[in-house]
Amino acid sequence: MKRYLLALCLAVAGLSTVQAADQHADNYNLWANYVGDHPLFGGPWGLHLEIQNRREDWGDEWQQLLIRPGINYALSPTLSVSAGYGYVKTYPYGELPVAHEFDEHRIWEQVVYKMNVLGLEWQHRLRLEQRWIEEQSKVTFNTVNWRGENRLRYMLRTSIPITEDKKTYIAVWDEVFLNFGGNILKNNFDQNRAFLGIGRKLTPSTRLEVGFMEQTIQRRGGDKWEANHTASIWLLSNWPFGKKP
Repeated sequence: MKRYLLALCLAVAGLSTVQAADQHADNYNLWANYVGDHPLFGGPWGLHLEIQNRREDWGDEWQQLLIRPGINYALSPTLSVSAGYGYVKTYPYGELPVAHEFDEHRIWEQVVYKMNVLGLEWQHRLRLEQRWIEEQSKVTFNTVNWRGENRLRYMLRTSIPITEDKKTYIAVWDEVFLNFGGNILKNNFDQNRAFLGIGRKLTPSTRLEVGFMEQTIQRRGGDKWEANHTASIWLLSNWPFGKKP
């Protein structure tokens, strides 16, 4: 029994040492985002247009810039597929800043499925990303490599009407990110984003959502964690481009 207690104490001490070695940062950010999924000429094809202005310190400095265009195809009213390109610039920010700003290029593919459960519409989104992340010299900050990584993302989202006309609603979603492939360094769990906010239908094709997102990130190497407390503004549109022939 003494040996078991000693082993348990050593295990707890080892776990405490590992947790103490990890670095944790709390950051306070502001994201302003536009997301558009625009049907083309009344058919199944559409354009995805997205830009995200991510700022740190409640908007005072840059955190990231993301631009993500793509093509949509509606297989049915409840099932659609998409693919496209993404550009991201990341800046030094927060309590654990990177040494220098760097670029990232992505190719992405996704499937979105909608279903009705408990009187609410639920949206499932599964996205696969192929990423090329700039690596720089620690001395000159010149580009020395583009590191290839893969990432899988899953989002579950719903909205709960709170007015009789259903134009005002509570928006709720959560998205988990998982890294995989040979270049991942101890951070197969990449991050999680949880959002809660108030939405308003401005027109039949445009919505505005304002709320709070809690983003938990495990950085490359596995020993640095970010808790990004983020005020978020989302303008979402499915305004059609072109009239049906």
